[in-house]
Amino acid sequence: MRKKTGRKPKITLCRTDHDRLLGLATAMEDRDPALAETMLSELERARVVKDNALPATVVRMGSSVTYTADDNDPKTVTLVFPAEADIAEGRVSVTTPVGTALIGLSAGQSINWTARNGQIHRLTIVEIRQPEEEAG
Repeated sequence: MRKKTGRKPKITLCRTDHDRLLGLATAMEDRDPALAETMLSELERARVVKDNALPATVVRMGSSVTYTADDNDPKTVTLVFPAEADIAEGRVSVTTPVGTALIGLSAGQSINWTARNGQIHRLTIVEIRQPEEEAG
């Protein structure tokens, strides 16, 4: 039973990701104030847990995420820090609008996000795989 409200879904972050992302968002304030503000508001509303208490069903840095946008075909990306981003390899920076939307969501959750062109999209998490799961 989903309600169509303007409220954003609850998100959870581990302490390490929260602290690193807070530093990144703060450093971006002069270069990209709008994105920095979006990241900071996401970080503010996040429930922060110890690193080892973050469920495997939550998107964290390094997670491979399969999602749908606007009910289109599923897409799989890995959420990374800006220096590791490579769209051809499917590595999406957390500093992109879609990357900021993904962080902290759980499988089955949806969120609206605004692309750089101003268009609003609805993203839904289909599956999450953590880095340690992919190594084996």
